[in-house]
Amino acid sequence: MNIALAQLNYHIGNFEANTNKIIEHIALAKEKGADLVVFAELAVCGYPPRDFLEFEEFISLCETAAEKIAAHCKGIACIVGLPVRNEHVAGKDLYNAAHFIEDGKIKATVKKALLPNYDVFDEYRYFEPATNFACIDFKGCKIALTICEDLWNINNNPLYVSNPMDELIKEQPDVMLNIAASPFSYCHDEERVAVLADNAKKYQLPLLYVNQVGAQTELIFDGGSLVFDATGALLDEMPYFTEALRMYEFDGKKVLHHQVTAHQAASDIEQIHDALVLGIKDYFEKSGFKKAVLGLSGGIDSALVCALACRALGPENVMAVLMPSKYSTDHSVQDALDLVKNIGCKHEIIPIKEAADAFDQMMAPAFSGLSFNLTEENIQARCRGIVVMAMSNKFGYILLNTSNKSECAVGYGTLYGDMCGAIGVIGDVYKTQVYQLATHINKDAEVIPLNSIVKPPSAELRPGQKDSDSLPDYDTLDQILFQYVELQKSSAAIIAQGFEEQLVRRIIKMVNNAEFKRYQTPPILRVSPKAFGMGRRMPIVGKYLS
Repeated sequence: MNIALAQLNYHIGNFEANTNKIIEHIALAKEKGADLVVFAELAVCGYPPRDFLEFEEFISLCETAAEKIAAHCKGIACIVGLPVRNEHVAGKDLYNAAHFIEDGKIKATVKKALLPNYDVFDEYRYFEPATNFACIDFKGCKIALTICEDLWNINNNPLYVSNPMDELIKEQPDVMLNIAASPFSYCHDEERVAVLADNAKKYQLPLLYVNQVGAQTELIFDGGSLVFDATGALLDEMPYFTEALRMYEFDGKKVLHHQVTAHQAASDIEQIHDALVLGIKDYFEKSGFKKAVLGLSGGIDSALVCALACRALGPENVMAVLMPSKYSTDHSVQDALDLVKNIGCKHEIIPIKEAADAFDQMMAPAFSGLSFNLTEENIQARCRGIVVMAMSNKFGYILLNTSNKSECAVGYGTLYGDMCGAIGVIGDVYKTQVYQLATHINKDAEVIPLNSIVKPPSAELRPGQKDSDSLPDYDTLDQILFQYVELQKSSAAIIAQGFEEQLVRRIIKMVNNAEFKRYQTPPILRVSPKAFGMGRRMPIVGKYLS
């Protein structure tokens, strides 16, 4: 039997595009000689559909799409993920499920049992967990089909009290199939390989796993579909961050004609780079946008975002706006212009001095007798926000936010100024990682000017200003932030690692006090195990650790 894995990029709620893509790949798999083609979790509607699932019409459109797909399953079978209705009154109205389709008919429906409800996942909000399990019979083969999380309850601290495979194995299946929508983080590929290998070893069955690829606003799916033999050895690994269709010959609990290969993990920085490019590209394509605008300061953050945007959208579709203040240095403007020259994007130079001076004059009576402080710095940042939003409105550009994770964490940014935008490109990338990404982009030729990388970071909102005036050294700051944000360590636990107590308590207080700012920022492309946004839900007025 030949089994094809279809690793595809879906669009949430775009039933026409998703259905056509699935049908096209059914035909392509059939042409290549596949008996069965397997698509990802919730492929019909896209993942995660969130509250779209509460619309009756949305579920009806899923059902209509399934009927269209079934009509093309002649001479080939398919497995495809979609939400299905719960026929019982008790419980949630829907299941996260998959249809097995053969001879133009839905022959079986498998329902997901383990519904993740942590970090970015909230499936139990919508779905009822399955309680009955049965294998699929196809061409004399018993298939144990599971859906994503159903195979993830295999570690030393299980989240669930049961495993679907413990029930399915009683029917003596010949092969395991798992369809998934497994979001990217830079360390998730190795964890995924280990978990799936453990399943193959535990149940002594070959395992074919198909993941989706593509970005859905902040969530990025990296593909990397996998095939294991019954010993848990990795036989094949499909490409990352791109669509692919690949076929495997299967015979009597063996996948034929594939040599055992080790997992070829790219570096964290290379993975983050590829994920961000895909995240920008899909955000624009799936939203119907074509052109981006951003403020280009001459610093490393905006230079990095500009370079990533040009790779995702093409330099002809990126507008960089230089907005020097009266405190901007000549070399900052030159560094920005050097980047524009290197990369070939469009640019405008729009100084903000007159606008900032006008605000100072307008506010002078109210501020009489008060000295220059953060207020005037923020006015300048908000002038820049007005400029880039004006460019967005006038020309239809979509504004890219350029704040990094270190700044987002401690609130080092101005609401309605440099924190505005439609999508946060590097808001899940620490400052130390920003430097690594810049080096990666420059590996073949200088794209980001060297001076943007080596000069001390500065917002240039007052004379001689440097980030280090307000923030600890980024190497130290990022280490403490990682312990607190990603690892959820307490201040006492971080101090015990040797970090200075006053500094740790100051940083954690800054993080907590900035929660109200993050609540108002754009969605952030997620590349780490714990990103700001829907995966980290903190009370704004909480006292704990503040």
